[in-house]
Amino acid sequence: MAERRQASVEDASPGDASDCDSICTEPEAAITRVFRMLGKRWTGVIIAALMNGPGHFTELRRAVPGISERMLSDRLSELAALDLVAREVDAGPPLRVSYRLTPAGAALRPAMAELTRWAVDHLPEEESSQCPGFD
Repeated sequence: MAERRQASVEDASPGDASDCDSICTEPEAAITRVFRMLGKRWTGVIIAALMNGPGHFTELRRAVPGISERMLSDRLSELAALDLVAREVDAGPPLRVSYRLTPAGAALRPAMAELTRWAVDHLPEEESSQCPGFD
């Protein structure tokens, strides 16, 4: 069994992230995986929008200002492949596709809320910041 140690922010150095797959302990590798996923442009904002409840593609596009249809489709597909988002076809008519968080996606709520609180306390506000809110 691999040796495990508690990872901390103080242990990290600037070059650690790129080398993490080969040398990190389990907690360090886990946080690297999280930020590879959440750090992709639009991913966190899409998840935050879905924290408000299920939404159709066009509703999500409006909730995430500036995202292209192609990028939204790509990110939703990636999140579905990770089992964070479920895609559901509404028979209609008209035929519509809606998206909702899976239990695994909804489990991100406490972490997203903490990141939001941290940003409010420590990051300057952007002038044209339109973001979906969640509790």
